[in-house]
Amino acid sequence: MIKNRLIIVFLLISNLVLTQNENDIRQFDKTLNQFLNVRDFCISKNGDEVFFTVQSPNQDISQLASMKKEHNEWSKPELLSFCDSNLYLEPFLSADENRLFFASDRPLNDSINVKKNFDIWYVERHNNDSEWSTPKNIGTPINSDLNEFYPTLSENNNLYFTLESPNGFGKDDIYFSKWENDKYSNPILLDKNINSDGYEFNAFISKKEDFILFSKYNEADGQGSGDLYISKKDANGKWKKATNLGIPINTNKMEYCPFYDENNQILYFTSKRSNINSRNFKNMSDFKKHIRESNNGLSKIYMVPLKIK
Repeated sequence: MIKNRLIIVFLLISNLVLTQNENDIRQFDKTLNQFLNVRDFCISKNGDEVFFTVQSPNQDISQLASMKKEHNEWSKPELLSFCDSNLYLEPFLSADENRLFFASDRPLNDSINVKKNFDIWYVERHNNDSEWSTPKNIGTPINSDLNEFYPTLSENNNLYFTLESPNGFGKDDIYFSKWENDKYSNPILLDKNINSDGYEFNAFISKKEDFILFSKYNEADGQGSGDLYISKKDANGKWKKATNLGIPINTNKMEYCPFYDENNQILYFTSKRSNINSRNFKNMSDFKKHIRESNNGLSKIYMVPLKIK
């Protein structure tokens, strides 16, 4: 009976995604190994601009950074100009690439010194060579006196995000808000094919809203810790039961913060995977390089070719 269930789960996953093996999964760019914690990633349509979060070891400091590709090489990481002493994380670039959404605990305005809970904010620019505006709070009905995290938008600006609410199924759940008449509708809790009485968070919505990638924590069918899951819509536009992306993408460590490049069929995600091995070291520089550049259990950005059928 157990064997039959495993075969069914495998077939479900095979019908949704196609990946290869552990060797296909690699770090996005070794430049980022200078940071102890890197998470939350998005990339422009042309693949020439990326945004991500850099953090201190215990996440007491969290800032947004970016890099641009110049002459086929990534530039040095730069902090985004609007970041200050508050916490900033989870960037997401709009379809026209002139609006950047993120989560922050910054006060509602610069005249207030008391931090707010986490809200969804955005900044704007005229083009990718211009400066970002000062942050703007997305406001109600999205933001509340609860914590809102991880904004992600479909091509028609419908918004999906994580909300910590006592009215959800669990502590963290994924909500949806429709963009209509130039404003957002009241958030709707996604059903139990997505959410559960556990933790669901860090959703990525596809351009056409036909699939969603997200994280679940310590699920019975998981590899351990956080795992990435996928759900697709059925013929009636309803979400199907989410399935685990499986090994080798998921490990017994934390996998989270997915971003999918639909044009190039590449999945980017954050992982604390670890397969570091000891060896003989030439000197201290060799030792430090090996520790820093290996999959060492620290939060890093990874990428893998992934065909979503």
